[in-house]
Amino acid sequence: MAKESSYFNPELSLSREEMLEYGYKVVDMIVDHFDTLKDLKPVSRATRKEMDERLAESIPQKGDSPDNVLRFVEENVLPFTDHTTHPDFYAFVPSPNNFISSMTDVIATAFNIFTGGWIASPGGAEVEIVTVNWLLELVGFPVKEGGGVFTSGGSMANLTGLTTARKIKCDEDFEEAILYMSTQTHSSNVRAAKILGFKEDQIKFIPVDDKFRMDVNALKNQIKKDKKNGKNPFCILATAGTTNTGAIDPFVELHEVCEEEHMWLHIDGAYGGAAIICEKGKEVLKGMELADSITIDPHKWMFQPYEIGCILVKDHRHLYGTFSENPEYLRDIKGNADEINFYDHGVQLTRRCRGLKLYMSLKTFGLDSFSAAVGHGIELSEQLENYLSQNPDWEILSKASLAIITFRYHPHKIRMNRVELDNLNQYISNSLIRSQEAMIVTTVINGFVSLRMCTINPRTTFIDVKRVIDLMASYAVNYLKDYPG
Repeated sequence: MAKESSYFNPELSLSREEMLEYGYKVVDMIVDHFDTLKDLKPVSRATRKEMDERLAESIPQKGDSPDNVLRFVEENVLPFTDHTTHPDFYAFVPSPNNFISSMTDVIATAFNIFTGGWIASPGGAEVEIVTVNWLLELVGFPVKEGGGVFTSGGSMANLTGLTTARKIKCDEDFEEAILYMSTQTHSSNVRAAKILGFKEDQIKFIPVDDKFRMDVNALKNQIKKDKKNGKNPFCILATAGTTNTGAIDPFVELHEVCEEEHMWLHIDGAYGGAAIICEKGKEVLKGMELADSITIDPHKWMFQPYEIGCILVKDHRHLYGTFSENPEYLRDIKGNADEINFYDHGVQLTRRCRGLKLYMSLKTFGLDSFSAAVGHGIELSEQLENYLSQNPDWEILSKASLAIITFRYHPHKIRMNRVELDNLNQYISNSLIRSQEAMIVTTVINGFVSLRMCTINPRTTFIDVKRVIDLMASYAVNYLKDYPG
């Protein structure tokens, strides 16, 4: 940089030349990250003590040059973060974003686009209306009557959906209301219910079948029992792709229950709902369009950077009826009925333009590219299932479903009890993470410690997957080399 910025800069501004030079450096850094990502280790590890030694300090009273601060972050922050976009990151739900969306986030942030009310950004609001309409069309909701709002992620989208269900089905009286979800439902939904004021006995966990789907007969029996006890069954929360196994609840049957009992059907499709954009996904997600509300999480399987979820409803009036308020300080900006103010459709008044990155990446790559990318992830998990099934030392605990598969190492020539097998598979995961070669963590399936892989990254190849499986097998062999029997 030509010269250091002043230590005292009450305008908080840089000259044009300084901005250009700084901007080029940031863009170069981002491009290098995308270009060399595969050469990096996907896993980063550091203790709190180590990070405190690097970063802990009192708030700076005087500033430093932008160059120095950027260099400091490059050396002390960025190397200490997992690369969830890396082809060998298989844990949790990876977030393999794309360059266009990343740059769009920079634009939306730099222009500080406010999309709470139409009057502040007709362009930003219209982009979000158009993009929500695209998602409505994809899930099979009516575009004219339907609606939605972008949120920070799936957790807030589910909270918005459940708040709407409670308002429409219970209004202000929900002391006797009962919410139903399976034992495999994502924990964010339990948290959302608690935030909304539901007590523990108002949340009913329904057992699952051998494919980890909500057991409809058990559900019906529980509803019958609750009604007999004077309760008000108001909502069934189904899942399109559970985090544990990728299981898909039986939407058609659950819809029939809701119709019969006058209940709301909310589908948490934060993980798997977006799979509907490819042929295999459409096949297994049949009936999703029967829901009253659906959560989609584009920063998962629509390859966006973090901080973009979406709640979709079949009737947009339900969102407005739940969240609209009319304080005097907003009376001049209500606008016309067709000029949507998104602060009337969700929790946030002040909100950034989250939909722009999804809009621009869909416009750039096209839905066909996204569809092929999702299909690739599903196919990759099916290839992995086939590969594991050919080796007697690997045991599949849940088959590939929406690009998620769980399995464990179970040596067929060595007798081991459950605890020993659990310890072995935990060791495999711990060893892999310590190596920083790939990221795979364990879960528990039917009481067994299980390895779990989520293969949604469109830049992951089967060669990558096979290499990691073989590496884990080598850890197992090393662990068992002195094992008796």
